Amino acid sequence: MPLDITFTLSEEDLEHFKKVLDETKKNLGSMSSESVINKAKSVSESIDDSVPEFIASRLSNLDILVKMAEDPQWDLEQEEKEDIFCALAYFSNEHDMIADDVPVLGLLDDAIMVELVSLDLQEDIEAYTEFCKYRESSSNPEPSKQEWLDTKRRELYSRMRNRRRSRRSGGTSGFKGIFR
Repeated sequence: MPLDITFTLSEEDLEHFKKVLDETKKNLGSMSSESVINKAKSVSESIDDSVPEFIASRLSNLDILVKMAEDPQWDLEQEEKEDIFCALAYFSNEHDMIADDVPVLGLLDDAIMVELVSLDLQEDIEAYTEFCKYRESSSNPEPSKQEWLDTKRRELYSRMRNRRRSRRSGGTSGFKGIFR
């Protein structure tokens, strides 16, 4: 029999996660992008049948963030790339709230962070997901395919940035806006 458990993160709780990400962002320059990506992949790959579904389902966005960072055709501006690397760098932190090797709950703080970051990068994730679907559906020959993808990418960037500006100018409170 399934059991629903709900908890609310207070403003103080959200502030704690913001501080952790701020510290991560400060240390980002001392980390190589390769090590950041590899550690995030390691966390993602550690998800197996022993990880509860309520954690595994939230960590699925970690894969999308990694793909966004590695995809050469999804050529983001530097500031947007830094947001993604900052989010991924959290998983390089050896001293996170709950040690990852704690059975069942070790990835709970990671799942919460991915959920919060995913809310903030929602427009980016949606645009990237649509870009991937668009790219996969392409049957154009290679030379025109690149031009075709460039046009679609510019369209999605514009929509993504407009939605992000609109959401942030709407005064949304809570965790959203962590990167600005």
